[in-house]
Amino acid sequence: MEGTTVRRTPHLPRHRLPLTTACLTVTAAVLGVSSCAWGGDDGKGSRLPSAPRGLTVQAGSATSVHVMWNSTTDGSDVTGYEIYRGTAKVKDVPADQHMVDITGLKPAATYTFSVRARDGDGNVSPDSKKLRVTTPAATAADRKAPSRPATLRGEAQGGHAATLAWGTSKDNRSVASYEIYQGTTKIHSVGGGTTDTLITGLRPGTTYTFTVKARDAADNFSAASPAVRVRTAAGKGSGRATAPADFEARTHKSGDGAYYIDLTWKPPHTGGAVTEYQIHLDGKSATSLVFGGTAPQGKAKHSFYIGREPGETHRVKLRAKLPDGTWGRYSPERTVTTARSGPK
Repeated sequence: MEGTTVRRTPHLPRHRLPLTTACLTVTAAVLGVSSCAWGGDDGKGSRLPSAPRGLTVQAGSATSVHVMWNSTTDGSDVTGYEIYRGTAKVKDVPADQHMVDITGLKPAATYTFSVRARDGDGNVSPDSKKLRVTTPAATAADRKAPSRPATLRGEAQGGHAATLAWGTSKDNRSVASYEIYQGTTKIHSVGGGTTDTLITGLRPGTTYTFTVKARDAADNFSAASPAVRVRTAAGKGSGRATAPADFEARTHKSGDGAYYIDLTWKPPHTGGAVTEYQIHLDGKSATSLVFGGTAPQGKAKHSFYIGREPGETHRVKLRAKLPDGTWGRYSPERTVTTARSGPK
């Protein structure tokens, strides 16, 4: 199973194939799963960059949206990203940027966005998944800004990430989004109903200063929250908030005598959808699980075939790919034995 990539997409038929199969399709519950082994042509310059993953699109106001995606880390020489509204390219950004604000939109209008990666030879990747977003309706003569977020708390999560949480702002209409700043530079945006997020892509042993502003549909900004200073750990590890939570593993036996490992977990809260996970089985990286369609933001689940022998013991854990394209911390490891349900 080492080197397998599993993709979950809706409504595919169920098949059972052994772990050593190079390309397989599995369906669990409502979501389908398909997978193909990593490999193929390793020749550099002959392959397209892979499609960007982890796309999120959030309306920032009645006339703007915030588009964010995972950095492409497939080894290709990515030099930039192209952002599309429908079929029209609306923005080019360099490779070290994986978020952008698109402005000049119409209020109460629905748009579809996608992103492509571009390499140094001008090759362009396939589209990322396409996401629809509807901007809020314009508010007539609204010149009143939301109240300032009264509190802001921050905590380092290892050497490359930090969690932020702030108090709710009030507005005479409603808060459309919260804008997160590192120093004077905007680095992220989340919806008006969200008051915490995970910031990734930080450097180990470095002190950062963050503030948050509330924004309404009429593009009125609140004053900045009180600043919070966060110093990342000197090591390279990711902190506990980057790990999947409530991770559990069990086994079950199908009607034809095959054994499966069933996983459940809660995605780490990153302020956006987590679309990719890496499953570690018996001390080895076994499967990259990629959710197509709508990635779970509450409880996630996945089931995979493990064999036909009773009494076999396996160790399993998983980790998530973060918005900056790096891997978060592993969940606690669980031990399961075929023919007996429940973690050991």
